Amino acid sequence: MAPRLSALKAAIRKTARPPSRSFLKLPLETPIEEETLPYYDTQQFYPVHIGDEFDGRYRVTGKLGFGAYSTSWLCQDLRNQRYAVLKVSTSLQKFPTATDREFKIYEHLGKVNSAHPGQSLVRELYDSFELQSDAGKHQCLVVQPMHMTLLEMMRLNPRPFDLPLLKMTLRRLLLALDFLHTEADIIHTDLKTDNLMLSLEDNTMLADFVDEEARHPIPRKIIDESRTIYLSRQFRKPSRRKGFGLPILCDFGEARIGKTQKSGPFVQPHIYRAPEIIFEMPWGSAVDIWNLGALIWDLFEGRHLFGDIFDDNGKHDAFVHLALMVALIGPPPVDFVQRSETTEQCFDHNGTWIAHQDAAVPLTSLESQEKRLSGPEKESFLRFIRSMLKWLPEERKTARELLEDPWLL
Repeated sequence: MAPRLSALKAAIRKTARPPSRSFLKLPLETPIEEETLPYYDTQQFYPVHIGDEFDGRYRVTGKLGFGAYSTSWLCQDLRNQRYAVLKVSTSLQKFPTATDREFKIYEHLGKVNSAHPGQSLVRELYDSFELQSDAGKHQCLVVQPMHMTLLEMMRLNPRPFDLPLLKMTLRRLLLALDFLHTEADIIHTDLKTDNLMLSLEDNTMLADFVDEEARHPIPRKIIDESRTIYLSRQFRKPSRRKGFGLPILCDFGEARIGKTQKSGPFVQPHIYRAPEIIFEMPWGSAVDIWNLGALIWDLFEGRHLFGDIFDDNGKHDAFVHLALMVALIGPPPVDFVQRSETTEQCFDHNGTWIAHQDAAVPLTSLESQEKRLSGPEKESFLRFIRSMLKWLPEERKTARELLEDPWLL
């Protein structure tokens, strides 16, 4: 079902709230939730309260989480009694926030007329509206409720994925990517375990969340009469019959529209960054494929393939990162080196590593890094990984080609 987008408008906030049971007041001097974020600015976050009603229909029932650019709340749609998640963006007047970008992606998706099965594997947008505060405009997205992220699931059960679970997850993610890349011309750029969420199969968890908040209100910090910061509440575990749901691709706050993007180093998490991004070359959907190859390592091996690429101060070291790429997939072809003058800092005209003073090419390989498989099974798995980790973007398999790979069948 295509997302439904309402016209943007200033929402009327209903501030009368039902009386709450007693709750634990947290000390003002101790930072909690969004206050712990770097560069936190109180005024940029809209002061949502449990019990508020927005846009004449959405009643806030509890806090689900927070991020650098938004807070997330479970709300009840008073028109149809359906539960949804309300993402309320920060207000940064000079800069677009992730929620602003995500809205534009959903607006674009709403215009895509497609029967592609991958469309149903992208988190659905129900509605959108704006709020106003002294800081400016706050974009609000009403989205499909989800259970938890893969990151949260892996923290509960820290064992790496087994092969059947990995392949099931990859089939769904590749279907979603094939839809985005071929039907919608969207590049996600931010594939990671906290942007993959499990669908909510046990809908009674939503009502139970609301009941629990009513009976045992979450602790909170009351800043003043207009602003309260709440602790987030988690959903209970699903009933045994329902299970934890299936992976859905979420969070389009860093996504881009268009087949080719201009150069720029400010997309993709460092550990998943494709070489064309590091060298500030033009890039396209193939950066998602590189990202996916590295993400598979997280899921199956239980550690980052490109994790050790930071200096003692936690700063990304591009030379160390590129040297590790050379060790794992070999030197780049001449065609790649010629695409940017920046490559001259690392490679000669033949693609040979020359930045020995900045970083040595480590003595390692994909074979030595892979610890769980052996024999033909290991060979086919590494062949699948290598088909994504190619220097030349056009040599990486597409999402559709990967879906047809024998290893995944």
